[in-house]
Amino acid sequence: MKPIYALMAVVAVFIAAAAYAGGGAKSPDSHPDMYSGKFFKAEEAVTTGSAGGIAYNAIAGTLVVHPKGWNDSAQNGGDKNPDAKDDKSSAEASMFFVYYAKRGAAPGSRPITFLFNGGPGSASVWLHMGAFGPKRVVTKEDSHTPAAPYKVIPNAYTLLDVSDLVFIDAPGTGFSRIAGKDKEKEFWGVDPDATAFSNFIQEFLSKYGRWNSPKYLFGESYGTPRASILVNDLESNHDVDFNGVMLLSAILNFDLSVDGPTTNPGIDLPYQLALPTYAATAWYHHKLPGKQPPDLVPFVRSVERFAMTDYALALSAGSSLPPARRLAIAQKLNQFTGLPVSYILKADLRIDGGEFEKNLQDNANMTTGRLDTRFSGPTLDPLSKESDYDPQSAAISSAYVSAFNDYVRQGLNYGQGKIFHPSADVFPHWEFKHQQPGAPFAFPGATNVMPDLAYAMKYNPDLKVLVLGGYYDLATPYYEGWYETHHLPIPPELQKNISYKYFPSGHMVYAHEESLKDLHDTVAAFIRQTDNL
Repeated sequence: MKPIYALMAVVAVFIAAAAYAGGGAKSPDSHPDMYSGKFFKAEEAVTTGSAGGIAYNAIAGTLVVHPKGWNDSAQNGGDKNPDAKDDKSSAEASMFFVYYAKRGAAPGSRPITFLFNGGPGSASVWLHMGAFGPKRVVTKEDSHTPAAPYKVIPNAYTLLDVSDLVFIDAPGTGFSRIAGKDKEKEFWGVDPDATAFSNFIQEFLSKYGRWNSPKYLFGESYGTPRASILVNDLESNHDVDFNGVMLLSAILNFDLSVDGPTTNPGIDLPYQLALPTYAATAWYHHKLPGKQPPDLVPFVRSVERFAMTDYALALSAGSSLPPARRLAIAQKLNQFTGLPVSYILKADLRIDGGEFEKNLQDNANMTTGRLDTRFSGPTLDPLSKESDYDPQSAAISSAYVSAFNDYVRQGLNYGQGKIFHPSADVFPHWEFKHQQPGAPFAFPGATNVMPDLAYAMKYNPDLKVLVLGGYYDLATPYYEGWYETHHLPIPPELQKNISYKYFPSGHMVYAHEESLKDLHDTVAAFIRQTDNL
């Protein structure tokens, strides 16, 4: 993911850029200042490869973007232009990307998909090296992957068979950088982050001649609220319609997160929406009392019904719930989660994610994974109330980060002399306030982007949405994403534009090879059905 600029001949860059534009568009590098800023300038490293019988060009590089309100007058006359004065010291970001395009294909004949992970504060190494890039790192299915050397193989499930791909690192992550006055404030927040991605995509479409290509967004985790804001902004504010949006491991309303509902008493939906994942996890680890249900999906469907009926009524009763009914609900929760009745009663029938992860396998001093509850690891503090770490993250992160660091330098000729940051510590600065469509200001409450996705679907009634998730994901429980999209404020006929697919895997669905194959097939079919080609 990093170019060796000194070794790249200018002519080679010009030829490769023209090839990306289908051979017919003039290379933007004939205007060297067009993609430069005060602190950064656009970069490119061009390589070639093949995957699944598809020959492709790869560009690893950066584009320079600016905060909301910035204008390009500073590029036309600099300090001598009076219109540029306000922009003189404004912050800017250099956003890193890797662009794979089928060699020789005309831009309008191929869809293009922009992919990003979330965090917030995460690079997109996970989708790149685990899901859809041309190379894939091999990790253990549900246990710790041994240390290097890691196995990197051609990815039989790359999406290059149906779409050109652009993997994007958020400002401050990966090889993306931020600089200038108030740089954290200008890029690290719900709305500033979306603005940066919106500017990046528009600039990318111009530089690489992709305005007339079928367009898709693929966001994972925090990338799903980002995608929801982004598609609405691009469609309604910049006249850029998209063919589809894919949401993997979705969270659109942060009031529904099971990570910390105890700080929001009176809101009980997080406990209900996480319950099917608790049940799936207990089923996987054989922690259910009594006879194990033979099949996962029918079992979690029954838990979903309980969660939204008897359990919902019990929680809504609060302190008025009769003791006998309270005990009956605790016993039912025990049947679905394997947690002791006494513990459930002590927790007032409300167990958050961290508590479940710590206590499901507590008798073995094992902590259950958060991103993927199939994983387990030794408990760090046996006396803790909640889990102290995520065993799944500990199990696979080194493999992904090490494999990418090697691949980007050796395979993509980018990154010499640079440090790759798999994550950025954005939370001390992150602004969760979000200005919803039509709102006069950013609302100072929990982030909720359901109105954004709904507005985008109404503004462009042809927009299709694919919701994807894993049954063993406790970071963004699959049933939460289902609930959110079924409660979008859209006309009933637009609900038909949303499709769903769930997998026997976790947050990173692709960390389970069988699910990765199914994920590829599902996404490929979605693109083929909606690309208008």
